[in-house]
Amino acid sequence: MEPWYKVVTPRKEVREGRSFNPDEFAIALEQVVAKTAPEDYRDPEQFFSRTYWTRALREHVGMALRRLAGQTPNTAPVLTLITQFGGGKTHTLTALYHLTTSGPRAAAYPGVADLLREAGLSSVPQARVGVFVGNAWDPEEGRETPWIDLAWQLAGHRGLEALGMAAKTAPPGTEALGRLFQAANAPVLLLFDEVLNFLNRHRSMAEAFHAFIQNLTVAMTGMTQGVAVISLPRSQVEMTDWDRDWQERITKVVRRVAKDLIVNDEAEISEVVRRRLFEDLGDERIRKRVAKAFAKWCFERRAQLPPEWTAVDTATTEAKAREILERRFEACYPFHPATLSVFQRKWQALPQYQQTRGTLAMLAQWIAWAYREGFMKARREPLITLGSAPLHDIGFRSTILGQLGESRLVAAIETDIAGEQSHARALDADTKEPLRDIHRRVGTVILFESSGGQTDKVAHLPEIRFALGEPGIDTTSIDNAAFALESRAYYIQRVGSDGFKVYHKATIRKAVNDRRASLDEETEVKPAIRKLVEGEFRRGATVPIVAFPSDGAEIPDTPRLSLVISDPEAEWTGSGPLRSQIAEWTRRRGTSPRLYPAALVWCLKKPGKELREKVEWWLAWQRVAQEVAAGILGGDYDRTDRAELQSKVSEAEEAAKDEVWGSYRYTVVFDPREPDGLKVIDLGAGHSSAGETLCGRVLAALKREELLSESFGASYLERKWPPAFEESGAWPLASLRQSFLDGSLTRLLDPDRVLKVRIIEFVRQGEFGLASGQKPDGTYERIWYEEPVPEDEVAFASDMFLLKKARAKALKFGPTPTPGPQLPEPEPGPPPAPIPGRSAESEPSPPPLPGQQTRTLRLVGDLPPEVWNRLGTKIVSKLRGTGRDLRISVDLSVTVPAETIPALERELQQLLQELGLNWSVRPE
Repeated sequence: MEPWYKVVTPRKEVREGRSFNPDEFAIALEQVVAKTAPEDYRDPEQFFSRTYWTRALREHVGMALRRLAGQTPNTAPVLTLITQFGGGKTHTLTALYHLTTSGPRAAAYPGVADLLREAGLSSVPQARVGVFVGNAWDPEEGRETPWIDLAWQLAGHRGLEALGMAAKTAPPGTEALGRLFQAANAPVLLLFDEVLNFLNRHRSMAEAFHAFIQNLTVAMTGMTQGVAVISLPRSQVEMTDWDRDWQERITKVVRRVAKDLIVNDEAEISEVVRRRLFEDLGDERIRKRVAKAFAKWCFERRAQLPPEWTAVDTATTEAKAREILERRFEACYPFHPATLSVFQRKWQALPQYQQTRGTLAMLAQWIAWAYREGFMKARREPLITLGSAPLHDIGFRSTILGQLGESRLVAAIETDIAGEQSHARALDADTKEPLRDIHRRVGTVILFESSGGQTDKVAHLPEIRFALGEPGIDTTSIDNAAFALESRAYYIQRVGSDGFKVYHKATIRKAVNDRRASLDEETEVKPAIRKLVEGEFRRGATVPIVAFPSDGAEIPDTPRLSLVISDPEAEWTGSGPLRSQIAEWTRRRGTSPRLYPAALVWCLKKPGKELREKVEWWLAWQRVAQEVAAGILGGDYDRTDRAELQSKVSEAEEAAKDEVWGSYRYTVVFDPREPDGLKVIDLGAGHSSAGETLCGRVLAALKREELLSESFGASYLERKWPPAFEESGAWPLASLRQSFLDGSLTRLLDPDRVLKVRIIEFVRQGEFGLASGQKPDGTYERIWYEEPVPEDEVAFASDMFLLKKARAKALKFGPTPTPGPQLPEPEPGPPPAPIPGRSAESEPSPPPLPGQQTRTLRLVGDLPPEVWNRLGTKIVSKLRGTGRDLRISVDLSVTVPAETIPALERELQQLLQELGLNWSVRPE
């Protein structure tokens, strides 16, 4: 769609910035009478060419003209015009002045022919007109009182004679006024404006003027071709008690015979504004196309918008309702309807708001800026939306606040919406079309919609959506911007479930921000971050957690899977010193190579300050809550703020926890296939969940990547059987275990436990066999197959083997015999003699007989390290099978460099602890 500024042309004075003062849009009736007003107001032809005949203006003028023409039905001798200041009262009076002083020739003025036809008149009646403008009138020679002045205007010397000499000191009675009207010898029109201003300036004449008005209203009822039109403001800014008293007294007198006319139908303000501010509205086809597109967008989302714009009742089809909305958009072009309607919906009840001239002055200043901005920055907005108001401009801001009568909102605008360092600008830093400046636009709409004199001073989400919505922008984006701005702002606060309001006083969030700025980095922030991170990882953890190691030696070298949490200060970028450090700590523990590098699972934080910021906010909310509870804070804050304080603390805590999940999104594990031995897994965006743990999230990711299993099946081992052991069909358990620990096979949460359990099950079910004590001929001293295996018999030693099914069966039962001829059964003979020197290892040693003597056999000697594993299977098993009360003591010693003693001592103590041995380790 074409940008609005390329379609319409503002008037020259608007383009040049010469129409920013509301007084430039105000008519001075006394200047019109004196022929000193600007030509647009002085010349009747030009005046009516720029006048939009609103329903109210047609009705008011038509009623007065019918009365002057002698038609009394549905008319009144006195008409009162009631609106805010700037609501069009003086424009109505000026229109009546030009019409009645021009008489029949006024029918040629723009719009007058239609007016006469609607009023049922053939021509405009010529009248004698008397004008009284209270803020301009002062007594002078020959016109000492208002009624003398009016008499002179109506009938000259004859008028003065009709009033008599007493008129100089006392108001005329009804008979004198009747003689005055007869002396005029024509229909009489009296126009009164700024009456209260006159009374305030000439208080000594107040009582006399009050009597004059009272007598005038009575006298007017006695003639059929006369009418008095009096403008009465609905209210005034800073009205004193005296002002209010006299306003009430004048109103009571007038309304005894008067007919009230409410000036300016709010539905027609758009046409008034367009005529006064634009000289050309551009191509009608473009206007219709834009209106159709916006109406279509609104109806597609009508459930999310204010019902008054898209409602479809029983008497209106959806197509008809859409057509009506299209016409409303077209009638307001280049403005969005919400831009103009807000002044009627929300602002018109403000006592100081100048309904017409104030709106025109604001919009003129707005258009002047937006017109230049559009061309300079190639903006693309099809309509002038409420969010585009230039609140950053000091002059425009002053105009807005002057109309609102609330200068204290400057801080809110500067801090939250339009200042150089405002929260909205910070949030908008990365926004692009069509969401460019969306937070500033949302804040501007909230200001306009939540201000004014209405009872419900709240900007509701449906109103914000309608004011900013356009093709290409979804309501969700608008909602998100509103919530994001409110969460940062100091002066914008949520009201209910979908409302927002701009306050002149800072909310409690300002105190929270101040407390956040005073937090100490080393003693408060960093410890809180670490405590939170460690707590989230430990909550419901099923594997050991190693939090924030400062050295590789602090990380245990154990076969069981462990989660290692990096320090929050360390940020994972995928390369650099941190990657090198993790690779080194994964391969080595201190100075020693790790036996189980694949058992380490690193949890690493992504780059960014999000976690720190969330924790700082949490700490700040906690501190404010403590100060409110102690009575240090709270007196100046809204009761709702104080009531929601604890929930805000909880929300901040949950947000910080949630950010732990989001920040620790990288997992790194050992992988011998990678160049540096590290494989990286991106966990993606995460969110804290009551039904899941952070530890569980990491383990689940490893399982998805097929890097971790709860267990394994027989078929898995058959597929992964090493080629080197294929021919023998025997896989040493030490090698099998190491394959699970070094990453060659899948990771297991607790490898030793799972391996033992599965091997025992495989042997019992006949999937594999188990053997120990390999002999030179390839057989084994002990074989298990299709039978239970005691758990303590399963040792991950190099001379204990997992046998393939066929191999185990052959060794256990021998080769299957080939059927041959039936041979006669041999006769039984004597039992074979025992073989000298052979011991029956498979037979248990008999218990000692009663009275039998026993002795202790002790084996002492040096043991080469390479024979250690065979010692257990050969010697220890023999001693357990032949004797009782087996005890083993070990004395190990090794010579190492002195500087490695502390690290090695820590490693050995950990390994002994893992084996359940309470041994001492003493350096010598």
